Amino acid sequence: MNRVRGALGGLTLRGRGLLAAGVAAAVCAVVLGQRDLMRVAVLLLALPLVAAVVVSRTRYRVASERRVEPLRVSAGQPARVKLRLENVSRLPTGLLLLEDDVPYVLGSRPRFVVDRVEPRGVREISYAVRSDVRGVFTIGPLTVRLTDPFGLCELSRAFTSRARFVVTPHVSQLPAVPLGGEWSGSGDSRSKSIAAAGDDDIATREYRHGDDLRRVHWRSTARLGELMVRREEQPWQSRATVLLDTRKVAHLGDGPASSFEWAVSAAASAAVHLFRRGYAVRLVTDTGAVVGGGAEGHLTVGDVEGMILDALAVVGPSDEQTLRPAAPALRRGGGDGLLVAVLGSLDAQELTALTRVRRGTTTAIGILVDVASWAARPGATRSATGISPRVAYDNSALLMRRSGWRVLTPGVTDSLAALWPRVSYVGLDGDVTLRERAGAGIRR
Repeated sequence: MNRVRGALGGLTLRGRGLLAAGVAAAVCAVVLGQRDLMRVAVLLLALPLVAAVVVSRTRYRVASERRVEPLRVSAGQPARVKLRLENVSRLPTGLLLLEDDVPYVLGSRPRFVVDRVEPRGVREISYAVRSDVRGVFTIGPLTVRLTDPFGLCELSRAFTSRARFVVTPHVSQLPAVPLGGEWSGSGDSRSKSIAAAGDDDIATREYRHGDDLRRVHWRSTARLGELMVRREEQPWQSRATVLLDTRKVAHLGDGPASSFEWAVSAAASAAVHLFRRGYAVRLVTDTGAVVGGGAEGHLTVGDVEGMILDALAVVGPSDEQTLRPAAPALRRGGGDGLLVAVLGSLDAQELTALTRVRRGTTTAIGILVDVASWAARPGATRSATGISPRVAYDNSALLMRRSGWRVLTPGVTDSLAALWPRVSYVGLDGDVTLRERAGAGIRR
């Protein structure tokens, strides 16, 4: 009985209209004494009621499977969702209306009509999804609507399975250029660094609880007055750290056209480029959060690359005012690898902190985003601290170069792929642009 009541609640507009017409015809037949009109009224009332009973007693057993190919794409790239519907019962199905639940940023909800599925029969359906906005999205569940041939009653059944779909920032293909400060003994991009051994002394380190006593180095122990052990030999491997400045006050603009989104895309492009050149890469944000690197040494390169891209897919502007929380994480990474910093607006304190982060053997590349160039774009808004004057921006770039950084100065119309070859330039300020040289207040 409850099932029939539920089916009556699933009457469509057409079914409810027939019921209303049947009631009206029955009233008119009684008032006017027309028996033929009463027959019409009975027919109009019986049709939707019979349809509701038939649909409510339908015992279809349908299995659903969903695949998203690929599971991870860059913003603006399409993916395909494939649905597999199987009738696992011994009875054929009637008309099925399928609707998949898709977030609005991926497009409108896809709807399909499946006429009849024979016993053990299979139907495969696919549709495309695409997003210009990065993020992690959930696709599903699939809703199946059962209906009668006249469309008078419609009941919905939902599956529970869902699929995870990741839209990463746009990744540009960067040209391979010599970055310097690398170990030349194994390929063209190997920095002299230990892969997974921490920051111990090259030959020995202090004894730790659980160390094998056969590894004790007695000569060093006698010289230093404390128990020292030989450090196990580790393979050489290039290491790189990508620092992303996510401070809200350091960026301008809204949505995909903001300087923040440009910076996120630049960080993703640099990380993927270094991964594919053999680096062990980790991502550090201004909040001190770390993804990848030595702590994930047991994972494959593809795993860590996916972890970083997944993290960048959901990263948002932070409320930090300075880059200081990132300093401990940068120091823990050691000073003999490669540092790529994607930065927004900087003040004098931030510049001083960055000059201290770079050590003598560190090759440091600064991507100093010209945030002021986003101010002229429609929809751009000023940050809470305002926009640094042009002179301050040019002097910031020059100060970083004089501190040993290789600095790129991208604007709103620039692409990182076009600017990347300039990171191989060597010299105090060999990468200073004509605009910077002409800028007022720059002392050469």
